[in-house]
Amino acid sequence: MANVALCSDPLSFSVYDTPSDGGGSVTISWQAPVESKSIPIGSFVIFRKMNEEVSWSYLASVKAENGLLEDRTAVDGVNYTYKIVSYASDGASEWVCPYQVASKAQWFDSDRLPVLVGVLVCLLALAGVALLHKKGKPFDIRPIRGLEAVDEAVGRATEMGKPVLFTPGWGGDIQRPTTIAALNILGHVASKTASYRCDLIFPTHDPVIMAAAEEVIHEAYIEAGEADRYKAENVFYTTSSQLGYAAAVDGVITRYKPAAIFLLGTFEGEALILAETGNSIGAMQVAGTDSTIQLSFFMVACDYTLIGEELFAASGYLTGDAKILSSVRAQDFMKILIVVVLLAGAILVTFGMVDFAGWIGKS
Repeated sequence: MANVALCSDPLSFSVYDTPSDGGGSVTISWQAPVESKSIPIGSFVIFRKMNEEVSWSYLASVKAENGLLEDRTAVDGVNYTYKIVSYASDGASEWVCPYQVASKAQWFDSDRLPVLVGVLVCLLALAGVALLHKKGKPFDIRPIRGLEAVDEAVGRATEMGKPVLFTPGWGGDIQRPTTIAALNILGHVASKTASYRCDLIFPTHDPVIMAAAEEVIHEAYIEAGEADRYKAENVFYTTSSQLGYAAAVDGVITRYKPAAIFLLGTFEGEALILAETGNSIGAMQVAGTDSTIQLSFFMVACDYTLIGEELFAASGYLTGDAKILSSVRAQDFMKILIVVVLLAGAILVTFGMVDFAGWIGKS
């Protein structure tokens, strides 16, 4: 603890630059022995003065109990002198700290050290996985049952002569990770519908998402050699209103009766409305979102549900993208490490060794 001024007894009075802060703060601490007759216990008033000033400025009134106070009005680089005055019925006493203290910004907050360690471990895990991939080590991730059903869903729609509907939900925009993951999956679904010569309908609430989806679907049809079967009118904007979007998509579902529905993206209150409408027409539904609230609705109303991060891993699973697969594998390593740390912490705390748990809990 740098720049600490310890003052005279019987009042244990110390002043120091507040540690691990961004500056502009000086801490005053005191311990008042109640049994000491030399200290009239009543209330404490703290004063300060700057540099060589003669007059003292009032800072705060505090209880005459052990405690500390942060002077958050201090200016960095300016020297301050502090004193405590105790007022009681039998008189007053004062203690002046003879040393001047200045505040300054600290370059590192030691209480955030566990966070720094966690970030470094994450970076090392990601770098290690990337290095292994560069050396040719293949990465396999567990099968995602909902995505394995894509071929089945599109094939079912083709056999029934009905379209496939894909929508990314109302709650997201083009910048959200869930939307980007949904568009990656859309490319795979579009490739299948092009190969099977099945219509794909894509309603959305955002014009930017609509433009991106047009490019993704058109490119998938071109790569499948079915560019002439691409229908631009099947990718359309509905409305930015939540209930308006839900009503519009419900209308499309009830009119066109798609045999397969993909609800993948960011969903809010419209999730159950869309899922129940799709369920009512007997469509095979694959859903996925990062919202824990809406996941419960999808689970009861849809055939397959991508839970949380499965939505993000899906694009890597479908496309075999090395970067995404490396990221997923690094996350798996970190999950194992977190479980190990939690178990170790629980065991240590059980046997009374709380230092490790306290260090982790600082952040």
